[in-house]
Amino acid sequence: MSNDIKTTIAGADFDAIVIGAGFGGLYMTHKLRDELGLKVQAFDKGGDVGGTWYANRYPGILSDTESFYYCYSFDKELLQEWTWKNRYVNQTEILEYLNHFADRFEIRKSYQFETMVTSAIFNESTGLWDVTTNKGDTYSAQHLVTGLGLLSATNVPNFKGINDFKGQMFHTANWPHEGVDFKGKRVGVIGTGSTGTQFITSTAPLAGHLTVFQRSPQYTVPIGNGPISAEFSENIKANYDASWKQIKGSNVAFGFVESAVPAAGLPVEETDKVFEKAWQYGGGFRFMFETFSDIAVDPGANEAACTFIRKKIDQIVNDPDVAAKLKPSDLYAKRPLCDTGYYATYNRENVSLVDVKADPIVEISEKGIVTESGEHELDILVFATGFEAVDGNYVKMDIRGRDGLEMKENWADGPKSYIGMSNAGFPNMHMILGPNGPFTNLPPSIETQVEWISGFIGDMREKGQLTAEANKEAEDDWCKTCSDIAHMTLFPKADSWIFGTNIPGKENTVQFYLAGLGNYTDVIKAEAKGGYQNFTFTHAGN
Repeated sequence: MSNDIKTTIAGADFDAIVIGAGFGGLYMTHKLRDELGLKVQAFDKGGDVGGTWYANRYPGILSDTESFYYCYSFDKELLQEWTWKNRYVNQTEILEYLNHFADRFEIRKSYQFETMVTSAIFNESTGLWDVTTNKGDTYSAQHLVTGLGLLSATNVPNFKGINDFKGQMFHTANWPHEGVDFKGKRVGVIGTGSTGTQFITSTAPLAGHLTVFQRSPQYTVPIGNGPISAEFSENIKANYDASWKQIKGSNVAFGFVESAVPAAGLPVEETDKVFEKAWQYGGGFRFMFETFSDIAVDPGANEAACTFIRKKIDQIVNDPDVAAKLKPSDLYAKRPLCDTGYYATYNRENVSLVDVKADPIVEISEKGIVTESGEHELDILVFATGFEAVDGNYVKMDIRGRDGLEMKENWADGPKSYIGMSNAGFPNMHMILGPNGPFTNLPPSIETQVEWISGFIGDMREKGQLTAEANKEAEDDWCKTCSDIAHMTLFPKADSWIFGTNIPGKENTVQFYLAGLGNYTDVIKAEAKGGYQNFTFTHAGN
């Protein structure tokens, strides 16, 4: 696409408005502005680039993707010049990388930071989006691109007395940039998901005493993190072309070849041997998908993995009662976790575990947390309670499409989309990591979607098309496809944020396309090659 396409629809302030400054928003701004030559304005509520990685700074935070594949692949020079320090990348290094990307492409000149978009309303008389910010400014644009973040709308349970606590109280997703002093403090944490396990493992050596209020025990495996050698790094760089080709055509896009060997029917000695090797090497997604091909789909294979991890808990945790509380009894069918010594943390004298299913939280008091068995006095209370994933930021924002249709009303029975990027009734609204997109390592999926959206917008401009809107029938068919695929797996049988069940009152709803990035890419490429037959267009002047 040439850079001389610079026409702006009459009356529009911008060709496109981009919301978000994470991996998706930054790359989208670059594609539209620098490659299509469009007039772009981007916004982010944070103080600088980074998105989720700007706001999330809690102790122990890191990605569960190996660092050398948690990045952009489109810029070959950037791949070669950037050197990762550790096998798994922490928040500080990710932020350094995104800052480097922003400097490299001078992205910040298109952004307004510390600016929250409060409403985005489609104006049917102009065919434009009217976007209003918390600063009282309103802008119009032909295209609205939402990079709102898959995991960024915080979930704080509505405990009785939550505002009564007199100590310090934090949510891990909005961590103070100056940090928190835990030395000698009585710290309580609610939540033992990916964030919680990272926080607990990191904070236990610092706190005077750490009390973990466990809602659900977790299957988690070692992450196997550590520095990578110069030789290892150079080998990764030398093989990037082949690696990224494999990633883009794979299922989970984590940089390893998924197993084609089923565990079902194999003797325990044989499956345990494979699991032990994976346990020693580290990595949650590797443990679930590189060991055997059927852990996510076959109950027997899944139970083999469950049994192995439960045995590990018994071996690691000294107190049998604590070990029993830590052992899950349900399926290994949530987002696979990995850790840096989570189970062993409970061998520390300054760590206590409260099973809140057996001993429920009654309320939060001035002094701490009251369970049915008594009060736990705390100086610091931390919510590691995760996010209202996928649709959280959409339904909390005033987004309205044709006929004033509100997004929260449109998604009242669960979020939906066509191919994870478009919604019927919301013309020219392009979602990055919208509902029913691929469930993978995120940067490769983000990159795939951004490039498709950019191509779509470029094609529209060449053809003089004013608006594009996904057809309702295509949206319904896509949602059914995603549901059918999900129910071929065990994932819907587990209570998980993947299906929204971490939010009280929210129904178990399919929110991802679980057939892999390679298959997803084939679908969206076919849509473009077929002339976008599942969209309805209007033309300028209609």
